[in-house]
Amino acid sequence: MERDEFIRQVQNRAHLSSRGDAELATRATLETLAQRLAGDEPLNAAAQLPRGIAEYMRHEYAGAGDPFSIDEFFERISQKESVELADAVRHARVVIEVLSQAISRGEIDDIRSQLPSEFHPLFEAGSEGRMRINT
Repeated sequence: MERDEFIRQVQNRAHLSSRGDAELATRATLETLAQRLAGDEPLNAAAQLPRGIAEYMRHEYAGAGDPFSIDEFFERISQKESVELADAVRHARVVIEVLSQAISRGEIDDIRSQLPSEFHPLFEAGSEGRMRINT
């Protein structure tokens, strides 16, 4: 998947009004995910992403393995995007759904294996319908 297609998919699925909003949602979600993952896992995922998206998984705190909860995951995204928490949850769900289509199933499994079970619905629910989480 190319960069423009990734952003277009996020924009369409999240019903965002601009490409810039889709870029921001993508960046906030992937940067936060990369911070939650440990070791080289963010770099492994980034290697399968197009330039311009991959950079969001490569930053100073990527691979830190910061042990925050799913609730804090969404709160951090909300703060980075400067949007309401409900919007951040919807955006994160969309970005994770597009990410799951952009990289290999094996890499998604590697990411999921590092996350506690409370994160699993994020990868299973997709961008439509309800998702059972604490938030």
